[in-house]
Amino acid sequence: MPLSPSTTDELIVEEQDRIAVFTLNRPERLNAISRPMLNELSAKLVEANKDEAIRCIVLTGAGKGFCSGLDLQAAGRDGIGSNEDRRRRASQLFDLRDSPINVLWSIDTPVICAINGAAAGYGMDMTLLCDMRIMGASAKMAAVTAKRNVVPESGGTWLLPRLIGWGKAAELYYRARTVMAEECVEMGLANTVVPDDELMATAMQWAREVADNAPVSVQTTKRMMRMGLEESYDTAVDHLMMHLARMFQMEDFQEGVQAFKERRKPDFKGY
Repeated sequence: MPLSPSTTDELIVEEQDRIAVFTLNRPERLNAISRPMLNELSAKLVEANKDEAIRCIVLTGAGKGFCSGLDLQAAGRDGIGSNEDRRRRASQLFDLRDSPINVLWSIDTPVICAINGAAAGYGMDMTLLCDMRIMGASAKMAAVTAKRNVVPESGGTWLLPRLIGWGKAAELYYRARTVMAEECVEMGLANTVVPDDELMATAMQWAREVADNAPVSVQTTKRMMRMGLEESYDTAVDHLMMHLARMFQMEDFQEGVQAFKERRKPDFKGY
């Protein structure tokens, strides 16, 4: 069943052969985050994760930048962080369960981030929550929260030290550094750098390779990696064996074995 249309022009939703492509679409503001964009991105991530036909998600931005972070101009009026927003939320329970950052963390469908231009603040944190990051040659990550008297509120302080180590994370955050694509790869912030005009083609090729594999295997592996960050080795292996016993009973396991014997590409169904 096709994904439902976006309810806002600020998020473009496309579906291409088992791949969902979500494009942040406020190019005139370098895709600065707005409330409608946040809400719709969360909803579409959840929808794609529940859709068995979707095996991979690609997240990117329209125009010259991936995401410049929260919209600071709107914060002075009625946007996220404004006086109106603070009054509205002051009496509410602090709850981020439905925010894109937590949805990105919790879903099992793999997410590839195609980073075009700058990813700053909230935008940078979103990239860290994706499974793989491909950067265009002119792309950059900006850990500039210390220049705005805010913190990496979207999980960055938890994620970044785990990705690149405490010292490098401290260097980026405390010095409020902006890091170009090649250095991002050297640090472990990104998987690879490609020419700007090859960014989406590369991201889609990677996504097709993910989609060609057994979806239950890929999604279970992602879940086990995520859980393994907090589990002991013994507990992780125990959980792994429980999943493996179930997967041995699936038709996709038989298909994988048969395709290997016949030296052909497997056709996985997801069951």
